[in-house]
Amino acid sequence: MRTIRVETSAATILLTEAPEPKVRDRQTGEIAKDAVSGEALMTIGVVYIEEGESSLINVTVPESGVSEGLALGAPVSVPGLVARPWESVFNGQQRHGIAFRAAAVTPAAFPATMGASA
Repeated sequence: MRTIRVETSAATILLTEAPEPKVRDRQTGEIAKDAVSGEALMTIGVVYIEEGESSLINVTVPESGVSEGLALGAPVSVPGLVARPWESVFNGQQRHGIAFRAAAVTPAAFPATMGASA
């Protein structure tokens, strides 16, 4: 399926949910693994703010890409952010959405224009 790169240079991204293991199977508690490397995957919640609009999104990152020093509400960087449309049938219901994945999540700084007093 097509992967779409997400340009983040003009966006402010704030951490809203701390990294947690991504669960592949809720019944067994199995943790999701990267199909290529076999590394455990984590999910984070962020608010993506650009041009006065915001969206809450969940981003999957490899466990090794989760940096130390992440704080809720603080700005983060998500290098290599991509969006991948998906669809599936679950219990006879057609479902679809967009999955977000990044190479890492690291602490970032607020843009100089944010929080500046006039």
